[in-house]
Amino acid sequence: MTNTQSLPAHVDAPVDTKQYSLTKILAIWASVTAPMALLAFVVAPAIMARTSLYAGLVYWMLMVVGMMWQFVVSLAVLRHELGGLHWADVKKRIRLNLPRSPATGRPRRLLFLWVVPAIAANFLGEQLASRLDTAWTDWLPALHEPSYTRIQGLVDPQFQGQWWILGLTVTSILFNYLLGEELLFRGVLLPRMAGVFGRWDWVANTVLFGLYHVHKIWFWPSMIASSFGCAWAAKRYRSLWMSVIVHGIEGYFIVLVVAVLAGWYP
Repeated sequence: MTNTQSLPAHVDAPVDTKQYSLTKILAIWASVTAPMALLAFVVAPAIMARTSLYAGLVYWMLMVVGMMWQFVVSLAVLRHELGGLHWADVKKRIRLNLPRSPATGRPRRLLFLWVVPAIAANFLGEQLASRLDTAWTDWLPALHEPSYTRIQGLVDPQFQGQWWILGLTVTSILFNYLLGEELLFRGVLLPRMAGVFGRWDWVANTVLFGLYHVHKIWFWPSMIASSFGCAWAAKRYRSLWMSVIVHGIEGYFIVLVVAVLAGWYP
């Protein structure tokens, strides 16, 4: 009789091992990138010209709409692939599980510690690429960042007590770091990119993720350089939670928002 205890750990196979073609990868990418460009450069200026609402808030709300659209696209793709949106199938397909050991395939909570070097890599990449941002916008002056896109613009007494902005912040964080960008890029796309890009699928995923930020085109170099940790962690440990945590560390800006709304600043 075979001693099952001596066998290697079983690694759960994905629900569907079929990989995407390059055409499908780019089509899904374009389906979320084009709307962001439209919202940022067409819809936003049109609304700003017709409202007294602070331009930065108009821009921010439209970007949240764009990220909500990513959630819709993700659900549509998953429903088509899986023949429905049954939670057990969806969870396995997007790898919403504990990180797994690259060697044994076993899920281990201790592997969450690898988010620390991934976060550090993102931070280092952003710092190293900041000069490229400057060179990029100096080469194409039309790409200089509009002042209203900066979150720092909210540090103004006029926003004190406007607590609805906190609701916008929470919604933005939810769709930026979980239901929008991470779900689509690391949950839907990344597990299906190896057929085209092989072992470098996480690199290609990062580049596509950076270029998707056409609404922040002035930051393209640092946007790419500061995102490799997200895709690397999700790929190596086969867990969407890894990239959610690495990317989600940026959500600390909610502290700034609360401080402004409560008037806790000089």
